[in-house]
Amino acid sequence: MTGLALTLILTSAFIHATWNLLAKRVGGGVPFTWLFFGLTAAIYTPLAAAVMIRQQPRLSGFELLFVGGSASMHVVYFLALQRGYRVGDLSLVYPLARGTGPLLATTAAVLFLGEHPSPLALAGAGLVGIGVFALTADRLVLRGPKVRGATGYGLLTGTIIATYTLWDKHAVSALLIPPLLYDYGSNVIRTVLLTPFVLRRWDEVRLEWRSHRLETLGVACLSPLSYILVLTAMVFTPVSHVAPAREISILIGTFMGARLLEEGSAGRRIVAASAMMLGVVALG
Repeated sequence: MTGLALTLILTSAFIHATWNLLAKRVGGGVPFTWLFFGLTAAIYTPLAAAVMIRQQPRLSGFELLFVGGSASMHVVYFLALQRGYRVGDLSLVYPLARGTGPLLATTAAVLFLGEHPSPLALAGAGLVGIGVFALTADRLVLRGPKVRGATGYGLLTGTIIATYTLWDKHAVSALLIPPLLYDYGSNVIRTVLLTPFVLRRWDEVRLEWRSHRLETLGVACLSPLSYILVLTAMVFTPVSHVAPAREISILIGTFMGARLLEEGSAGRRIVAASAMMLGVVALG
């Protein structure tokens, strides 16, 4: 992995953990998700227009199909993630979602995309996965509908992450759709898809905006930025390297959950984080 790719991914990891902290604080549903989708589309319109004018990409119906597919998967991803945050801790849902995704994505990249990561890179991916589940080991043995529900939503979110990672990798590296334009188009479609569901809940939309204006703006700005950085890295870096390396955000997100949201202490998490750091180094 090149230094540029690693820089993009690590920057993205910090931004990603930050917007997830904001989303957890809101704990919203469809109205909140629609709000930041729409705001994202509005905020990034000038940049998307600049990319269109400067690069003049040729987008046929096939490329637009990929944008629409990504939008649909991301709608399910965001709704599942928000639901998980409503019933569980950030330090449980976030590691499960982020850890399951790259393991599945790396496996699929090897099986279906013909990628051949080195034994050291595979060992690194394995260390990242071990670290993820070590972070959540004590919580997973607990019982109760909330813990089971949060675990289920975390695993569902991780599965969706694996799916859209492979889909989006093909879009930006094989079809050569500009990453910013790709994510922008996806955001516009997401907003349209959710609009019918919020028209009858306009009072809830207004309440979300009044109560969580800063958090909504933060997620709207940071969520696409974190993913655009990853898409840019995927243009010239294999999925089997990018997907696991992104998961350093688990360390950041878990620290935020434990310290800022006071979700728990961290002895075991230091060991888990060390395993993850070694895994990221091995991927390089």
